[in-house]
Amino acid sequence: MKPVIKELILKRFRSIPSDHVSFDNPTFFVGRNGSGKSNLVDAFSFLSEATAAPLQAVFDRRGGISSVRNRTSGRSYPPNLGLGVSLGTMNGGIERGRYAFEVKALPNYGFEVVREQCWIEDAGRKRFWFDRQKNSFRGNVSGLSPSLDPSSLALPVVGGHARFAPVLRTLAAMRVNSIEPGRLREMQDPDSGTILKPDGGNVASVLQEIERQAPEDLARICEILKTIVPNTTHVHAKKHGNKLSLEFTQEWGERKRLKFEAFNMSDGTLRALGLLTAVYQKPAPAFLAIEEPEATIHPGALGSVLDLLRHASKHVQVVVTTHSPEVLDAKWIQDTHLRIVEWSEGATRIGPVAESARSALQQHLMGAGELLRSNALEPVSLFREDLIQSNLFEELS
Repeated sequence: MKPVIKELILKRFRSIPSDHVSFDNPTFFVGRNGSGKSNLVDAFSFLSEATAAPLQAVFDRRGGISSVRNRTSGRSYPPNLGLGVSLGTMNGGIERGRYAFEVKALPNYGFEVVREQCWIEDAGRKRFWFDRQKNSFRGNVSGLSPSLDPSSLALPVVGGHARFAPVLRTLAAMRVNSIEPGRLREMQDPDSGTILKPDGGNVASVLQEIERQAPEDLARICEILKTIVPNTTHVHAKKHGNKLSLEFTQEWGERKRLKFEAFNMSDGTLRALGLLTAVYQKPAPAFLAIEEPEATIHPGALGSVLDLLRHASKHVQVVVTTHSPEVLDAKWIQDTHLRIVEWSEGATRIGPVAESARSALQQHLMGAGELLRSNALEPVSLFREDLIQSNLFEELS
């Protein structure tokens, strides 16, 4: 599947002063602990949450705008926080599009949206757009005149219009998962099961929904889980009063079977189940980011995890953060799949692999895992001034 999110533009977002990131499918973001990988994928969580919740609530969940806005000194850096995405083919006959917004911090933890822009092109290359500057709103779609609050985005309002609905739906359908095994061990409150929580804390409900909509996918989850955790043949949600838990079945020999609840299972087993559920959740996300899938999983089982992610990339855009050479040992991973995340001079920057590493991969002299082990997987050299020139907005008329 071609990437739905073709490019991400960041300005003063968390540890990233200014950068633009292109995507393949799947895309692996490789960097050391503390390099800023989680800050990068949080941009997708931020955009997705902002389609369904007030912008104030999205900031508050992260400790307020002062915690989100990058505070790196430097006169050349843009003063405001901003995010933008370039979009590929979307449902609704949209061939490409773009959405961006910029927010200015105010005293006493306040903020205001200083600009917001969206455009899409249909199959006939006709462009529809809106451009909001503070309280001023203009566009070429008739009937749009939203009442704008300075601290609210316009897209959640105008996204009800057929022209801009595909953009809203695409952003809303982005998912970021960092599975926490401890959350899967706990008794869970039932919900609709249509969206897996970022930490996997409602996996029992999601499994129920998968079984309801596509029992063959639940069977596939169990089949893959068995390759990761030998003898584990089945998992299902189990009711405990008004709570749900997970029950695993292990079988071996002739008619030898044991059942275990989640609190008896290892971190690796629970993380693997969380990853499987993230991939097979219904409805499928447009974009799925998985943070460090290798954590607590035996290196020998990572092949199955990589096969799962490669399979998922055929129908979902997949992004993976990792610092594991074992993950990158998959022979199908090419230089186009890799982006290097590094922390330098108090800031995060993201770039494609350097020419030397690219040449080694293309000529099959070394794999990506080998390059990482030898500290040879480095980004291209870019001047910081080059990154500053990436623009959030375009001139529209």
